[in-house]
Amino acid sequence: MILLILAALPLAVYGGWIYFIKSVERPAYTTLLRDGSFEIRSYPSMIVAEIAKTGERRSAVGQGFGPLASYIFAKKRDGEKIAMTAPVMQSPETENQWVVRFILPSKYALEDLPKPDNPDISLVGQQPSKMAVVRFSGVATDDLIAEREAALRSWMAERELTPQSAVTYAYYDDPMTIGFLRRNEVMFRIANGPE
Repeated sequence: MILLILAALPLAVYGGWIYFIKSVERPAYTTLLRDGSFEIRSYPSMIVAEIAKTGERRSAVGQGFGPLASYIFAKKRDGEKIAMTAPVMQSPETENQWVVRFILPSKYALEDLPKPDNPDISLVGQQPSKMAVVRFSGVATDDLIAEREAALRSWMAERELTPQSAVTYAYYDDPMTIGFLRRNEVMFRIANGPE
């Protein structure tokens, strides 16, 4: 019996961690159209904390995560901690530069947020937007992201949906989450499409 309990304990801890990760606040979007793994969504206005990092996609998101986490968890600044949300978002600025974003909890107004301790972090209010999105699971490798981005671009072209922004990659889960349980998305802001 003791061996059974000891064997089940890591699974219970992991299950609790997954429950915690899945219970963090996410943007309250409205789905306007669903076609398998493709969607068109309407997002409300939101506030993000963002930082630019240079390098390959995977290393840039890792480099951006640390300073943004330090800001929300009040590691080097005064004031209260800010709750973690999902997803962590990443967009290319240039060929080798990326902007990494944390969406901040919806209860905050821009003027209520503490000033970032890091001068490279900006707090930005984003206007409501309409997004074309493809959702997929797995470890977000460059090849998998490129495949899903190409599929989304093709799906948009068939429906005459025109991208109005650079691509955005959204990562909902932490690296401890088993690959097939991870939720990822590729998205583009669009101007047209269903209302």
